[in-house]
Amino acid sequence: MSTFIAPAIANIEDSELRQQLQQIIDLKTKPLGALGRLETLALQIGLIQGTTAPQIKQPQIRVFAADHGLAVHGTSAFPSAVTAQMVLNFLQGGAAINVLARQHNIELKVVDAGVATDFDPAHFESNPHLKNYPQLLDYKVRHGSRDALTEAAMTDEECVRALNNGMEVAKQLEGNLLIVGEMGIGNTSAASLLLARLGQLPIGNCIGRGTGLDDAGLLRKEQILTQVLQRHEDAITPFAALAALGGLEIAMMVGALIQAASQRQILLIDGFIATIALLVAEHLAPGVRQYAVFAHHSAEPGHEHLLQLLHATPLLHLHMRLGEGSGAALAYPLLQSACAIMNEMASFSDAGISEQNN
Repeated sequence: MSTFIAPAIANIEDSELRQQLQQIIDLKTKPLGALGRLETLALQIGLIQGTTAPQIKQPQIRVFAADHGLAVHGTSAFPSAVTAQMVLNFLQGGAAINVLARQHNIELKVVDAGVATDFDPAHFESNPHLKNYPQLLDYKVRHGSRDALTEAAMTDEECVRALNNGMEVAKQLEGNLLIVGEMGIGNTSAASLLLARLGQLPIGNCIGRGTGLDDAGLLRKEQILTQVLQRHEDAITPFAALAALGGLEIAMMVGALIQAASQRQILLIDGFIATIALLVAEHLAPGVRQYAVFAHHSAEPGHEHLLQLLHATPLLHLHMRLGEGSGAALAYPLLQSACAIMNEMASFSDAGISEQNN
């Protein structure tokens, strides 16, 4: 049986550096704590990077795409064919994440983790609308996960391969900040199943309308997912749960997050799917959570429970539920601002301003 070996994750806590960072922040030309979350964000980035002058270099977005066998049961409002169609949309630069990545100058690439369609490289080379857009990275494990209602979504070997492939994607990254996005019709179901199992929550608390299910569709989704959990009641450990209930793109995201954390990169975490990947990553490689900045509060109902499990307070709450890494891309400028404050804002002594009375 294949096993996954996670790299060691360094503890970012350094009491001396924390004190230095806090002192620098406190001596900026402002009342103590006046910049609120921006101050704690600057401190966290400084601890992650091990410096009093944090900076973000060459931020990267990797959108992981895969299909889900469970989707044949109507757990999504869209057909599985949309996964491949959206991959082409990403490659043509037409999706929301493309727009936001261009706006904020973040490099975007798409990773085929397990799309049920084969993408012909010759098609990209001959198509003028595709060849100048981010390349598709082929890490396909198989053509979609299996139907989790009848068997494990992935064999142990496939799950290990997906995790390792995700680590390989992260090893190729330049820069020091990673956003993992996703595309996969049916992946809110997989995320809900993982949340229910790892968070020991009723499935009804973990599901939402996903891509837009009506009331009848939502009820059907709950019924199907309840049966899936019963079918895999013995899949209790984080790895077993991931293999039985998860998806190829989620597993690959888990691997990418673990590897990026081992490289002391900032993990800017998007919404529901990205956060469930972070939860699994933390279970498999304790310490990953320290590197995570939570971008936004998704409108998916399960995300609230997931954030509570991780003791996380997101930066934004915009009632979004798109995925793709879109919420993280929107939050990215706040991290830039936190670094700029540390490096460019004057101290009281620099500006010749009297400090506040103690």
